[in-house]
Amino acid sequence: MQDNVNEEMEVTPIKIFGIILPSLPTLMFKFSWNFLRFKRNAKKAGKVFRKELVKQGLDKQTASELTELYMKSSQIKNYIQTLR
Repeated sequence: MQDNVNEEMEVTPIKIFGIILPSLPTLMFKFSWNFLRFKRNAKKAGKVFRKELVKQGLDKQTASELTELYMKSSQIKNYIQTLR
């Protein structure tokens, strides 16, 4: 009898996957929505950043290069690497 109880209480990767599976669509939708909002805000911030650099006297080429470096921080690859 005790062995059956221990087997039922054992947590396996398949059981964890079965528990998480129903919530995956919702989690993916929320993650996607948040990431798209983040990208939109980053794009707006990049435009403001570039505009301010040009306004402060930098030439457009240098401002574009600096803005590109600034925008790299909003790429998903860099975002995930910072979470590690």
